[in-house]
Amino acid sequence: MSTIKKYTLNEISQAAQWLLSELKGRKVIALHGTMGAGKTTLVSAICHLLKVEDVVSSPTFSVINEYRYDDNGTQKRLYHIDLYRLKDEEEAIRTGVEDCLYSSNYCFVEWPERAAALLPDDTVHVHLSVEGDMHRSLEIA
Repeated sequence: MSTIKKYTLNEISQAAQWLLSELKGRKVIALHGTMGAGKTTLVSAICHLLKVEDVVSSPTFSVINEYRYDDNGTQKRLYHIDLYRLKDEEEAIRTGVEDCLYSSNYCFVEWPERAAALLPDDTVHVHLSVEGDMHRSLEIA
């Protein structure tokens, strides 16, 4: 059974808050969507909600960006991973992706199909799509 949230770009913060509330403690989120669907924009909005102080950017070239945030006095990490440029799961392992996925920290993965076998069983699969000029939808599968 899937859950869908429709939003405009002006409502990205509310959509990010909705997604966080739907995770129910799960930490690995696979973000599916075409180029330009808003995957990085959504992760940026989530980082803003968590009060990440680092500059949030696309990890297309670095593959993994690590951000820190405070959670009730405890320093936590959030990993933003972009597998677009990787050839296969072996390359993902060499890059350190597996360590992030099993770190118990939030881990948002763009282009997860590039290393699907590495994803934990409880990964939340989120499908983003563009619906018109300003509208998007999030579907939790």
